[in-house]
Amino acid sequence: MSETLIKAEHVSKKFCRDLKTSLWYGMKDITGELMGKEKKNQTLRDKEFWSVDDISFEVKRGECLGLIGRNGAGKSTLLKMLNGLIKPDRGRIEMHGRVGALIELGAGFNPILTGRENIFNNAAILGFTRSETRNKLDSIIEFSELSDFIDTPVQNYSSGMKIRLGFAIATHMEPDILLLDEVLAVGDMGFTLKCYNKMDELLQKTAMVFVSHSMPQISRMCSQVMVLKAGKIETTSNDVSIAINKYYDQYNFEKGIIFKTEDAELESIFISSNGVKSSQSELFEMNTEDSFQVHLTIKLHKPIASPTLFLNFLDKEQKAFATVGNFKDYFKLERAENKIHVVAKFNSIRLTQGIYSIQVGLMTFENNLRRNLFRNQSAIYFKIKSSNPGWVPIQFVPEWEIIQ
Repeated sequence: MSETLIKAEHVSKKFCRDLKTSLWYGMKDITGELMGKEKKNQTLRDKEFWSVDDISFEVKRGECLGLIGRNGAGKSTLLKMLNGLIKPDRGRIEMHGRVGALIELGAGFNPILTGRENIFNNAAILGFTRSETRNKLDSIIEFSELSDFIDTPVQNYSSGMKIRLGFAIATHMEPDILLLDEVLAVGDMGFTLKCYNKMDELLQKTAMVFVSHSMPQISRMCSQVMVLKAGKIETTSNDVSIAINKYYDQYNFEKGIIFKTEDAELESIFISSNGVKSSQSELFEMNTEDSFQVHLTIKLHKPIASPTLFLNFLDKEQKAFATVGNFKDYFKLERAENKIHVVAKFNSIRLTQGIYSIQVGLMTFENNLRRNLFRNQSAIYFKIKSSNPGWVPIQFVPEWEIIQ
């Protein structure tokens, strides 16, 4: 399990922003190599930039390295170099064993061939004989769940079907190294869970490099995470939560879309904690143990019968993870006019460190039909500080007891 299967040392790759200039540089470089001239790739030429710049890491058998970063950070370029599709301009890469890769949607498939024929083609590239491939054929088709379409040309496959076939081939060819780039982004939930189980099975004897923008996927699979920014390593950590929080720090969080009618609107919102209240200009910070209050002022443009207010707490990916219960259970607004001033008071709810937002909405029911009066997505952001980091939004604090 301590065997190093992937080793990258000071790897760099540069590209050119202009196509015509890029072709000219390519011709010069190829001519120079054919003539045996020493490559001069240490500096950038006009219109060039480093897509990957001085990246070093190792991945051992049984480990999964997660690559995260914003679009254009260099993740896919690095995976292509690991897979041998492009070569680095500087540095050195060692890959030990058979490599299975799923880097781009449909990559490696001949669109006019059937799914069955593409299985044999991909297996042949990996060094399998036709008889060895026949022995694996049924399990690949069964895993991909494409038995009804396996003799259909791949050009007629949907994106999800291509992912199914590509993942099934890559994982059933006994890889020592598995390179995966956003492979679960277009799959349905059932197949995604199936992929997780297969990856867990392979991880015991495989070195993986996994690229994803889904932090739950990263946290589930990865034993270490590397955060890339503009082609460089921003941080590498065996503590997945620290790396994920570093990734979120790269984003500027803006207020979301406001939906409103002529009936009502959110006039103001602020958070207070320990006698300090939030401002419009700075991100409000508090500790995970702190109690806090959410102050709301709602402006009504006409009288509204029995309005119902709701709050949803959103994580960094704008997914709601908690909601405040039906306000009718706490107080009744039989008829509201002009303005509504309310304060929602929260004791410690043990939020994990990170940035969160609150969605605010007001609705009413007319003839047993719900009608939204307004909804402010991410009306206000706040930041939680904690000495106990994690990636899930809420941490429960039970009372533990050891039973002798």
